[in-house]
Amino acid sequence: MAEYKLTDGRIYAPAKKDPKVVEPGEYVIAAADLDHGHIYSMCEKLIAGGAVLKYVWDDKPEAIEAFVKRFPYVTVVDSVDRILEDPEVQLVCAAGIPNERADLCIRVMEAGKDYFVDKAPMTTLAQVDAVRETIKRTGRRMWCYYCERLNHEGSLLAGYMVEAGEIGDVIQVLGTGGHRYGANPRPEWFHIHEQYGGILGDIGSHQIEQFLYFTKNKDAKILSARVGNYSYPQYPEFEDFGDATLVGDNGALGYLRLDWHTPDGLRTWSDGRVYLLGTKGVIEVRKYEDLGRPDLPGNMVYFANEKGEYVIDANGVTGTPFFSEMILDALNRTENAMTQEHTLKAAELCLKAQEQAVHVQYDLMKK
Repeated sequence: MAEYKLTDGRIYAPAKKDPKVVEPGEYVIAAADLDHGHIYSMCEKLIAGGAVLKYVWDDKPEAIEAFVKRFPYVTVVDSVDRILEDPEVQLVCAAGIPNERADLCIRVMEAGKDYFVDKAPMTTLAQVDAVRETIKRTGRRMWCYYCERLNHEGSLLAGYMVEAGEIGDVIQVLGTGGHRYGANPRPEWFHIHEQYGGILGDIGSHQIEQFLYFTKNKDAKILSARVGNYSYPQYPEFEDFGDATLVGDNGALGYLRLDWHTPDGLRTWSDGRVYLLGTKGVIEVRKYEDLGRPDLPGNMVYFANEKGEYVIDANGVTGTPFFSEMILDALNRTENAMTQEHTLKAAELCLKAQEQAVHVQYDLMKK
């Protein structure tokens, strides 16, 4: 957790933001499986912390071509084995097809390296168990790119405020994760349930990770879950809506709603929000835009407690220190950025929600 101080009753200023924590060559990484665009920010954030990107591999030439344009100095290899066999590589970043991520994780850890994977890291509970066992057996680490908190200053600021006790104990978290489907064709795997894992197992991982973090829970139970396909009958296995409720071990409640229905008129890909109800106050984070206010950016934090009510522009306030902390954790074998159990519990709970979800059929509702 970055240190901070209260400067004027409204703005929190962390003492450190995105520090460079290693010298060139001290921490070497590689990229493999480029199926999701998150791989770019995953690598860029680690490079900002001082990591050196040595290799890239993917079996799709067009993916390699695009990656090399962003990172022209990287060496392209013809097999992931080349990465796994190089003792200089300490971490592999990957954003492959979701149901293939766990298998690569196990290979990477068995090769003596750590693994940084895009969300969601697994698509079945059996994969969660297999990765957990591999971590224990090999002593290696796996981190997941839960970017809706880790790469978002408004959400990070809200976390610092909760830690400071500004709204008391968090007793409910409401999270929304709308997404734009987009005009360009999505890859085939995007619509196949076995490969993408379902909407709750996929983008639901963001919301459940945030619930655990903000409520300081190590575990939770899924109370209810629903999924549906309202607008894409041509893809019968695709889910464009999902929601779930859960309760943490300490009694805190959570509700999450996910969808692929961001309207074309919205200026960003999502009107994503998180709303924290505390015993002494409330915080709302409007993550990517402030709806109807083009004069305001994303990262707006709305906050009220017994001292008053405030609107805070979080841009440039916190930075995104997770990535530098992750590098130090990898080198020192500590768990300051995120614990392994937290990483795995978020993955496990979203898959439990997916597993017990009721499928709502739109054609039945119309009747």
